[in-house]
Amino acid sequence: MRELLRTNDAVLVSAVGALLDGAGIPHLVLDQNMSVLEGSLGVLPRRVLVSEDYVGVARSVLQDAGLAHELRPEPAEPAIAETTLDAVLGGRLKLRQPKRGHRVGHDAMLLAAITDAHAGEHAVELGSGVGAAGLAVAQRVSDLRMTLVDIDPALCALARENARLNGLENRVEVRALDVAISGAFDAAGLNAGSVDRVLMNPPFHDSDRTQLSPDAARRRAHAATAATLGLWINTASRLLKPDGVLTLIWRADGLDEVLATLTDFGGIGVLPVHPRADAPAIRVLLRATKGSRAPLVLHPPLMLNDAQGKPSAAAEAVLRAGETLNLNVS
Repeated sequence: MRELLRTNDAVLVSAVGALLDGAGIPHLVLDQNMSVLEGSLGVLPRRVLVSEDYVGVARSVLQDAGLAHELRPEPAEPAIAETTLDAVLGGRLKLRQPKRGHRVGHDAMLLAAITDAHAGEHAVELGSGVGAAGLAVAQRVSDLRMTLVDIDPALCALARENARLNGLENRVEVRALDVAISGAFDAAGLNAGSVDRVLMNPPFHDSDRTQLSPDAARRRAHAATAATLGLWINTASRLLKPDGVLTLIWRADGLDEVLATLTDFGGIGVLPVHPRADAPAIRVLLRATKGSRAPLVLHPPLMLNDAQGKPSAAAEAVLRAGETLNLNVS
């Protein structure tokens, strides 16, 4: 457990408890009865504690409520031992990321390529990590407001730095939130039906069938349970306005899982991604519209490599030149 705040003000303790309850964040108040036992009512401070998993979310909730000054000093930013500064999209996007563990790859750039956002919209990336996909979209689309959401405070710190590195800090905000806690999204101002677009690359390796990485951050980025996909899509549906658009990337062999879970969506465009023409697809890119009744469209596949094993012209156009992929159904 981590101490969130310490105060003699019983009214403040009650208000903080209500905020945390409203956000679905479990918490514990210590010492609230001790002052009575000691005959010193109001002298012994009360302490509000939350578990380590909820510290980032809880601090965001209280900061948004104007109570940042009441928070206990935050320990040094969660440390990532070593980072590298890398360039993607042909050098147009700079990213600081962990040297070890989960690193930015093709998936993030493919996700950015299918997110056809427009100026003036508000988009949210769930599970943003260091912000690669969301920042690529924000860089491509002027006047787009982007919110990057991740559960890991250390990766959120890197995402904030990456927004500054690319001159996007005025249009990009970063939130340490758990996709599973809907109340925390409300408390952070991400209310139901308020977002134009959601993009996401959910963890998609079955933790019961796949040998997972010993690296904790890499496990969190990749490992999923049977409920993970439905939880992420439900959160996206809740955030999106009517006719809002969801874009995501998933395992090709799990396409049936995705289609079965997109019950609130229609107008689904699917684009398979193959390592080469003679190999099965390894990923599927999907675009879906909330509340649409349009039929599903299967688009021509994207080949990452040609017959000689070199990057294909189509892949280079997306991964280096920053071209988009059209998954619209009409």
